[in-house]
Amino acid sequence: MAGHFHINTPLLESTGMSKRMGTTVYLKMENSQPSGSFKIRGIGHLCQKVLATQSKGVVCSSGGNAGMAAAYVARKMCVPATIIVPSSSPQLVVQRLQDQGATVRIVGKVWDDANTEALRLADVEGLTYVPPFDHPLLWEGHASMITEVACSLGQGVKPGAVVVSVGGGGLLCGVVQGLMSVGWVDVPVLAMETMGADCFNAAIKAGKVITLDDITSEAKCLGAKTVSEKAFEYSQSKELNIISELVTDQEALHAVEAFLDEERVLVEMACGAALASVYSGVINRIQKEGRLPLSLGPVVIIVCGGSSVDMQQLSLLRQKLQG
Repeated sequence: MAGHFHINTPLLESTGMSKRMGTTVYLKMENSQPSGSFKIRGIGHLCQKVLATQSKGVVCSSGGNAGMAAAYVARKMCVPATIIVPSSSPQLVVQRLQDQGATVRIVGKVWDDANTEALRLADVEGLTYVPPFDHPLLWEGHASMITEVACSLGQGVKPGAVVVSVGGGGLLCGVVQGLMSVGWVDVPVLAMETMGADCFNAAIKAGKVITLDDITSEAKCLGAKTVSEKAFEYSQSKELNIISELVTDQEALHAVEAFLDEERVLVEMACGAALASVYSGVINRIQKEGRLPLSLGPVVIIVCGGSSVDMQQLSLLRQKLQG
């Protein structure tokens, strides 16, 4: 891993998705990171920069993936980790965090509640607070995936669009900064959310950052009630082309199931939101509306991964969403 905690993940061509799209679809397989998601890039980078050798430990609030990354990095750096998760997190997330050696506390109903407790603990117990999505060092770390995409595609090949799921906006900020660093500022970014966990889309509609009343989506890992200021700032930039789109929970779940069938990979519903851009025809619709060219270069989907899913959890989601 040469001085950092993440790995250079594969960029795989999906024949099934390419056939649906009528253009090549590449999958950036962040699900294959040691912690199960892209979060390890930013959190590993941040911890290396801010964590003193004599640290009392780290504390992180998380619906799952940021916590897994923080717990993994802390274990590798031999410091204690306390992860605060909301009650909406599946039991398997708690178990996986404990397997990484972390102390897990369940606080509140949604991530925002857990985050309040994490900040309190950092203050009271002198722990190093690891933010899950809203910090420049996180975005700097996440940007590395676009550098890898550029290397994998080779000189002279530029994506027609990059597709990301948006929760708090950390991945989006990292992708935008990555595009800037490789000279791809003009590449459109399709920012996907599920209805009921749509703080980014709501901010764009309101023309300012707003806080959702509640998270009603089953895509719990997209469950921040307020998007980061930086993500909103990017959405307003005249130099960037960020397209915000929503899908239903049912569409995200369908995408997870189709992806499992076609690619033999199980990801969580938060990741399903990005995959639904192809499986539910969102990109094709945007092309017909003239917001993306009909003749589109290769589409890169960030398969952000997810630690909060297994076959039992998938079965529970089916029961809830398909009645």
